[in-house]
Amino acid sequence: MPSEQDLRDLFASSDGPRNTIDPKRVIARSRGRRLPRQIVAGAAGALAIVGIATVAVQTSQFSSPAMMTSQGEADSGPSIEAGAPQESSDSAIKRAPAERLNLCEGSLAEAAPSFYGLQLDVAFPAEAPAGTDPVMGTVRLTNTSSTRVMGYSNATPALTLSQDGVVLWHSNGPMIMSLAIIDLEPGASMEYQSSFTPVRCEVADDLEASFRDELPAVPAGEYDLSAAIDFTADSSMIRPDTPELDLVGGPLSPITLR
Repeated sequence: MPSEQDLRDLFASSDGPRNTIDPKRVIARSRGRRLPRQIVAGAAGALAIVGIATVAVQTSQFSSPAMMTSQGEADSGPSIEAGAPQESSDSAIKRAPAERLNLCEGSLAEAAPSFYGLQLDVAFPAEAPAGTDPVMGTVRLTNTSSTRVMGYSNATPALTLSQDGVVLWHSNGPMIMSLAIIDLEPGASMEYQSSFTPVRCEVADDLEASFRDELPAVPAGEYDLSAAIDFTADSSMIRPDTPELDLVGGPLSPITLR
C-alpha cells in the first residue's frame, strides 16, 4: 500500500495543472461572505441609534409640558413646589431686608415676630430738638426666648421715623462693613449705637444710593421710632423648621420733637 509520501510524490510529478490558489478569487469570495454580516451589523447599529433617539424624543415629550407649565407660572408669579408650605404675608415681610422694610412716604410695615425670640427696643430720649441735626441713641436687642441664641447681625440696625403709620425717614446710605457677634442667654440683651435725622424724605430719594442733601426738617410734634435688623443664626441653631436668616423688629417707641 503506498504511503502518504508516495502519494505526494505522485501528484507532484504529474503533468496536469497544479492546484494553485488564486488570491484575488479568495479575497472576492471572502468579501462576498462578509457583506451580509456587515449589513446585519449595520442594521443592528442603526436600530440601536433609532432606539436612543426614540427614548430622547419620548423624554422630551414628557418633560415639555412641565417646562411650559413652569414658564407659565413664572409669567404669572412665583411658583410653589408641590409639598412646600405656602408663605403667608407675614413670612414675605419677614424676608425683606431690614434696610428695605420701610420706604419713604410708604406705610409702616409690621414685621412678624422673630423666629428665635429676638426683639429690638429703641432707647432714645423721650424728647429731642426738631431740626436737621442727627439725634443719637441706642437700640437694645433682647433674647426673649427660653434658649440661648447665637449668630451675628449688621453693625447697626435700620431705624425708621414715622407718624400716623407713614414713613418720614429711614436709615440709608452706605452700610458699615462689619458684623456684630450675638451670643445671648435667655433674658440677656446687648446694645447698638444708633441715630436718626428728623427730616422728611420722598419716594425719589429711595431710588438713589443715599438721600439727597438738605432734606426738609419735620415740624415739631409727636412721632414714632422703630428699628429692624437682619440676624443670621449660628449653624448649630438651624433646624428643618427654622431659617438661617431672620428679620428682627420690635415695638414703636414714641418721641417728641420740640
